[in-house]
Amino acid sequence: MAHRPLAGIRVLDLTNVLAGPYCTYQLAILGAEVVKVEIPGAGDLARHLGPDPALNGVGLGTSFLAQNAGKKSVELDLKDAAGRAAFEELIGVADVLVENYRAGVLARMGYDWPRLHALNASLIYCAISGFGQDGPMSQAPAYDQIVQGLSGMMSITGTPDVAPLRVGFPVSDSVGGLMAALAVTAAIAGRHRDGLGRWLDVSMLEASLSAMGWAVSNYLVGGVAPEPMGDQNPTAAPSGTFEAADGPLNIAANRQEQFERLCGCVGRPDLVTDPRFAERDARKAHRDELNRELNAALRQRTALEWEQDLNRVGVPAARILTVPQAVELDQLAHRRFFTEVPFPGRAADGAPDGRAVRLSGTGVLVDGEPQHPDGAAPLLGEHNEELPAIVKRWRAAGVADSIGPPCCTN
Repeated sequence: MAHRPLAGIRVLDLTNVLAGPYCTYQLAILGAEVVKVEIPGAGDLARHLGPDPALNGVGLGTSFLAQNAGKKSVELDLKDAAGRAAFEELIGVADVLVENYRAGVLARMGYDWPRLHALNASLIYCAISGFGQDGPMSQAPAYDQIVQGLSGMMSITGTPDVAPLRVGFPVSDSVGGLMAALAVTAAIAGRHRDGLGRWLDVSMLEASLSAMGWAVSNYLVGGVAPEPMGDQNPTAAPSGTFEAADGPLNIAANRQEQFERLCGCVGRPDLVTDPRFAERDARKAHRDELNRELNAALRQRTALEWEQDLNRVGVPAARILTVPQAVELDQLAHRRFFTEVPFPGRAADGAPDGRAVRLSGTGVLVDGEPQHPDGAAPLLGEHNEELPAIVKRWRAAGVADSIGPPCCTN
């Protein structure tokens, strides 16, 4: 793979399950060398999470395989003198340390920010937690669903009859991990300027509220509290899910010209001049009537036919797919979004020889090239014997090599 943006950056990964591993997975894909520090004999809980009991039993759960490809694994007991000594050696030569323990856990183990900064003044320390490192909720346990509920996200998911509903994937974990990865890369850029490390305190709750966009800003700025509207977009009409002959179809005719083209395409130009639908706010007030009129026309053809015809005239529309259908889209193949890495271990470890693991990328092309992990997820402690060599190599490279010269001088 061509030179990647974070090549040369050394990351210590003390994370578990999803938010933290997702953060460090993004860093690994972008070129960082990530060493996962795991509890001896146990490792990341995600090693035992997934739909395949056999893989869970050998510490290669699908959740772990998906978020830890391209990383190295070493086992260190931070309650043991030898383990702490090895850990401190790694801290001294690392660029970044990421953890997602409950707030204060690493500090209670003797590694608060002042201690980490004393060991390595250039270290970027990123702590991901449910609610942040301080405040009245900082010690409360937090999983994705807990954060979804506290953020208000669940209250606006579904219809008035069924809300609150959990979003169908761990969005707060993912958003927290992405925010952490963004913060780490920003800190790397800042260190390029001044040579100093940073302490990054990432709250999944705050990251989730930030990502909710208009649902929060409409209330903060406009005083309008959002309500659950199911598959309809409250900002415009017609904008939501509609009924084609063979299944559901999303249409987002959010602009006046898009609405007019939609009406023409479905053979209902009369809707454009109907007083109930002629203007944006009127359409929102009469959303149900408008949807009934459009659905009657849309049921005459398939979702794919409407998708193609509406897109052709500039109206955003697309089928609603299942996950198995979505991952096979030609667009994703064209962009080389997915990649395959070898299955970790041997057949005796529970995986047949030759089996591959299909993984997602980032959705970002760098100089025209997709970014992917450069190897399989590690077995627990797979790189224990390499630890002295890793420390030696990182020390020889020097922090200055990874951060570059200052951007300016006096």
